[in-house]
Amino acid sequence: MFDLICLTFIVVGIILLIFGNISIRKNKNDVVKNNDDYNFCVLIPARDESKVIEGLLKSLTLSVNMQDVYVIVEDMSDKTVDICKKYNATVILRTTKKQRKGYALDEAIKQIKDYNLYFIFDADNIVDKNFFKEMKKTYEAGYDIGVGYRNCKNGNDNIISACSSLTFSMINTLGNDFRNKHNSNVIVSGTGFYIKGSWIKKWKGYPFHTLTEDYELSLYSILNNMTSYYNDKAIFYDEQPTKYKQTIKQRVRWIKGYFEARKKYIPLIVKDMKLNKQNYGSKYSVCLGVRAFIYIVIGVLLYLLKNIIMLFINLFNNKSIFIPLISLILIVLSIYIIMMIITIKMIKKDKLDLNYKMKIKTIFYNPIYLTTYVYCALKALFTKQVVWDKIEHKVNKK
Repeated sequence: MFDLICLTFIVVGIILLIFGNISIRKNKNDVVKNNDDYNFCVLIPARDESKVIEGLLKSLTLSVNMQDVYVIVEDMSDKTVDICKKYNATVILRTTKKQRKGYALDEAIKQIKDYNLYFIFDADNIVDKNFFKEMKKTYEAGYDIGVGYRNCKNGNDNIISACSSLTFSMINTLGNDFRNKHNSNVIVSGTGFYIKGSWIKKWKGYPFHTLTEDYELSLYSILNNMTSYYNDKAIFYDEQPTKYKQTIKQRVRWIKGYFEARKKYIPLIVKDMKLNKQNYGSKYSVCLGVRAFIYIVIGVLLYLLKNIIMLFINLFNNKSIFIPLISLILIVLSIYIIMMIITIKMIKKDKLDLNYKMKIKTIFYNPIYLTTYVYCALKALFTKQVVWDKIEHKVNKK
């Protein structure tokens, strides 16, 4: 009976995955070509980022009018300000101290002139010389949101930074690339993206202030039938954490923000689906979210728990532990191999700057790294309040 319960969770999860896949394939959301000028600005929240921001500013000088680069700081004594002056970037001083990236962007947008496009970067990013040229194609094609390809500055530093960079490969290479093919909304992940100015003008600021303002923007775009596109030729680089504790802190915040944003938007999307069939595939898929994976994980964990309990019961009763031990080993090994295959697929398809030795290490270690998401999810679930916490950046060039 218990095995049947475990199997039911896994089967339901697989069915939900299939339905989500089918819904995306049937999505309809028209894109109208854009004929407006490619007039844009760059917004960079940069509190105490003097160690890394020069790399970004230097890369921007190749293709951007630096007066249209707005660096957002909290203190004019911040060393970041002097570096901005060196590159003629415009500095915006925040007047409130509400921590979260969305609040910083909101303040900045309310202080600058109107643009047709607003690009958003983190201070640790570095932009490829062809980034804006490629994004122009996305803009001219008519998309309201354009998302670039996130490569990694420090993926070869250690196995933690390498596996952390693969998180965005899952979002982009396995997720957004598939959505592109079926004209479905892509998921915005943090940085390296633009928003069309007409939407910014409508909002009169930046209204996304949850812990994961990027995912909140993604949900808003789906609800309001905005069009979005993932351009894997528009490349930028960012720095990944090199310490395990940093990744835990970061992922707990992501997961907490994920559910915070869904609590706000999913009821609205469900209600809209009953009235409006436009962009239905994107709406249905996002309503499912990671539910399919949650069911599968619950089924697997219950099965593991059952075998662990049976192992100890037999051990204490001097019975054979062979069957529960073999079952335990087989299920763990199967999970590990499946995640290895997924990792190999990502590495093979992706363009991450990882050397051969690090790729081999990642294939073996990434399955373990992925399982720690379960711990992060549980920690996020049982932590009442997760605050935005700055992760120090140190790598100034790729």
